[in-house]
Amino acid sequence: MTMKTKSIAYWTTTVLLAFFMCGGVAQIMQFRAHPHGVVPELGYPMYFFLILGVWKVLGAIAILVPGFPRLKEWAYAGIFFDLTGAAVSCAAVGGYGAYGFHVIAPLLIAGLAVASWGLRPESRKIGVLIPVTNGGAGRAQERRSE
Repeated sequence: MTMKTKSIAYWTTTVLLAFFMCGGVAQIMQFRAHPHGVVPELGYPMYFFLILGVWKVLGAIAILVPGFPRLKEWAYAGIFFDLTGAAVSCAAVGGYGAYGFHVIAPLLIAGLAVASWGLRPESRKIGVLIPVTNGGAGRAQERRSE
């Protein structure tokens, strides 16, 4: 894959992911309309969806803005946990929706998150936390030969 193709694939998956995560705004609006309700299908209190909505929007912003590679790692992890948790929650209560939409859609978007994360350019990666030097590898071989 050429750098240009990889860059286009990265930005396509990232913008789509951010678009879907900005659906958190709808969760925030829903909370304002019904602050004391409980989502009957899943059994979670409404304030839980307010919290998720805020974090989704913040995660979308974090993956789009330049810099902050550690924040991006956390945002990608949070997005993945949110989406896979949504799929499991819907499956657990039998709230599959038509043709399993409420289980399949979050998993597909989680796939977008994994693709976006995997296609990140070097400028958006943390890098190596603990660099390995050649001296360390040589010492390991010396120990084996003893």
